[in-house]
Amino acid sequence: MPSVDLVIFDCDGVLVDSERLAVRTEARILASLGWPLSESEIVERFVGRSARHMQDEIESQLGRSVDWESEFECRYREVFEQELVAVEGVVDALDQLSVPCCVASSGSQVKMHFTLGLTGLLERFEGRIFSADEVAHGKPAPDVFLYAAEQMGVAPRRCAVVEDSHAGVTAGLAAGMVVFGFAGGVTEASKLSLDGVVVFDDMRTLPAHLSGPTPAR
Repeated sequence: MPSVDLVIFDCDGVLVDSERLAVRTEARILASLGWPLSESEIVERFVGRSARHMQDEIESQLGRSVDWESEFECRYREVFEQELVAVEGVVDALDQLSVPCCVASSGSQVKMHFTLGLTGLLERFEGRIFSADEVAHGKPAPDVFLYAAEQMGVAPRRCAVVEDSHAGVTAGLAAGMVVFGFAGGVTEASKLSLDGVVVFDDMRTLPAHLSGPTPAR
């Protein structure tokens, strides 16, 4: 894979198939709070964004504070413990990579260690997991990707980003990286198809995309 020296993976929806479970859970929680949103509306508003962003939006809508972590995080854990699996084909893709890889996500370190641990992927990324909580601005700002590249000692232009959200691909492009948009999850391909983004829907094909020509920007 001569075109890149580092592959940066988002976590939710790219490594672990958590977005469908999270969106379903959030729809139920928001309805109980008095802000009913469809799953497609939740995808549009929140997928790829930080928990802090989501909580701020909810509090603004409701006009009151919400202790999301203490009240609702347990619901995610229950669902994930029962149903969470790795994204189909991602283990095969990881096995074929010949360059270093890491994780850079809007999720917290605690959440990523939990979900990657549940799916057997944690040992593949231990010590190379970076959270938007560690930078000034979350996605769609490029901060977490630039931070990951810096920590891994690779120039941004030599990095590839694998994302599944509009906010994520926007952040990758802003970081000056090669961006691959995974449309096999909850985000429609049309939302990922920004100029310079390679969109694909089967994670098993990622190594072939990575070894292909760098997309024009």
